[in-house]
Amino acid sequence: MTRKAPDRVAETSLPLSGIRVLEIGHFIAGPFCSRLLADFGADVIKIEPVDKGDPVRTWGKQVDGRSPWWSVHGRNKRCVTLNLKHDEGRTIAIKLIESCDALVENLAPGKLAALGLDDKTLKAINPALIITHISGYGQTGPSKDKPAWGVIGEAVGGLRHLCAYPSDQLPNGLDLPPVRTGISIGDSIAGLYAAIGLLMALLARHRGSPTAPVDVALNEAVFSLMEGALPEYSVLGTVRQPAGTALPTTQPSNLFKSRDGKWIVIAANADRLFARLMTVIGRPDLVGDLRFQDNAGRCAHVDVLNILISEWAAARDAETAQRELDAAGVPATLVYDISDCAKDHQLRARDMIETVEDPFFGSIQHPGAVPRFGAPTQVRWAGPAIGEHNQSVYGDLLGMNDAELERLKAEGVI
Repeated sequence: MTRKAPDRVAETSLPLSGIRVLEIGHFIAGPFCSRLLADFGADVIKIEPVDKGDPVRTWGKQVDGRSPWWSVHGRNKRCVTLNLKHDEGRTIAIKLIESCDALVENLAPGKLAALGLDDKTLKAINPALIITHISGYGQTGPSKDKPAWGVIGEAVGGLRHLCAYPSDQLPNGLDLPPVRTGISIGDSIAGLYAAIGLLMALLARHRGSPTAPVDVALNEAVFSLMEGALPEYSVLGTVRQPAGTALPTTQPSNLFKSRDGKWIVIAANADRLFARLMTVIGRPDLVGDLRFQDNAGRCAHVDVLNILISEWAAARDAETAQRELDAAGVPATLVYDISDCAKDHQLRARDMIETVEDPFFGSIQHPGAVPRFGAPTQVRWAGPAIGEHNQSVYGDLLGMNDAELERLKAEGVI
């Protein structure tokens, strides 16, 4: 729903108001990082190639050559075009760097240095600048120059291996590859870490501490989420394997199919929740069963539990099952697609479904900003057109006159 003005947090009261960030990035990780900062008031100036712009402008479904995704991906940013390979373009970039608190970039390692903007030069231009790098493997190490995307980070970080069904759950002879998560989660996780690192560096600068460049690697961002996989391997020599829909470390926690063909996630993975679930499915006698008295026992005998819960779920419609589980206080939900999310009363009650006016698409729904600080923040503007803010940035901020801007445009600099 569209928020009413009195419920919105004013831009000047947003946590990052007064912080200016220069984004030299494309695709997902770097722009996602700076979008998070822009959502909370940072003045993000995004540099894009002249004419073409960020590739995400044309990714996914399109309307007249424009991607609705861009409306979110570029929101709250000031977008300018600049040819960084042109000498005068680099001079303009230096002027922007002088005016910024932070730089976010996700070019290949060494690419920025090849443009004459290595870390040492950047610090000489602006000693207080927070430099934030995002790359496939980081700025150092034997793999630093290898090309990588988020999907590569997901594979090298160990996530892709786990996104599959165990072989004993597949029909004989069927060998399916590990699947993607459905979104570019490796890029987004790296973007989150980059935003966190940048904010920590800003805090360190405020305290007067030196600030080394923030260095985020896609593979490390994913690898850091592998929970107990590494210590288990280190101590026991075991390699965690795919578990399909189940959560192998705690039970019962799985998906169960209802009579009307819908999937329900049930996560009764604590003693008191297990007792509630057994009561709901009509088997309170199992609460005292020695096989199921603790999590280790439930994991060891999970096949028995899955059969009982599956039979219960298959005997009722999904909505009925959901009501019974909710009434008993058992964590459970239907599996949502995006249309379900868009209608969800909880997301709407907290303004996580925000209607934004976009100059290309008209009214369009955006996900709200996370986290929430009291009243929800607002989307101040949707993803801009290519070079939409050339005048406000180059003219108003850098003081260039109209004639100079026209010349730079004619020469392919902006």
